[in-house]
Amino acid sequence: MKRVLIVEDQAKLRRNLRQVLEDEGYQVVDAVSGEQGLEEVSGGWFDAIVLDLSLPGRDGLDILASLRASGFSRPIMILTARDGIDDRVAGLDGGADDYVVKPFAHAELLARLRAQLRRGGEQAATKLTCQDVEIDLLTRRVIRAGNLVELSQREFDLLEYLVRHRNSNVTREMLARDVWKDPLGLLTNVIDVCINSLRKKLDLPGTEPLIHTVRGVGYIVKDDKCEG
Repeated sequence: MKRVLIVEDQAKLRRNLRQVLEDEGYQVVDAVSGEQGLEEVSGGWFDAIVLDLSLPGRDGLDILASLRASGFSRPIMILTARDGIDDRVAGLDGGADDYVVKPFAHAELLARLRAQLRRGGEQAATKLTCQDVEIDLLTRRVIRAGNLVELSQREFDLLEYLVRHRNSNVTREMLARDVWKDPLGLLTNVIDVCINSLRKKLDLPGTEPLIHTVRGVGYIVKDDKCEG
């Protein structure tokens, strides 16, 4: 299921957008401000973002720039009442993949979103690398220091999530919600057991520990040279 973030401060429009996308089978998270949107992106994976420009606090173009600067490479669709040519140019040059002017037809919005998700899927990296770890997302194979590491499906999903959130603290609540799909976050012991199992398999002789514990918070994978 594709996961979409809506950043829109108008409550009625935000609710309508959420309903339309959920009816089409998307998993939807919404935010009422740009800052909240940035927090959602830092704490979870999204396949696309629908972003308003006229937001309280920081302007949507500023939020767009922050998203791209942070490494978010998935489709971002601007949805705004600003219909001037200069506005469109600024949005597209600023990193947006599409620019939709309000008012709009739901069918057109959905078609544009599907098109962007197809392109995003085609352009998405099929491999992640971090330190001396290589993760093949297609074959679900993990290589560390030239050695094949056999992981369970859950361990693979956990490793992928930690690497995608490299250099950021990942809480147990985030892992419960996004990897285990448990919105209540009640799987602390299960997560810790899986983390320990993953460490034992990844931390081969002569290698540095990949997953670090952040006391009172959760875990982090550190590497300035992480790619993907």
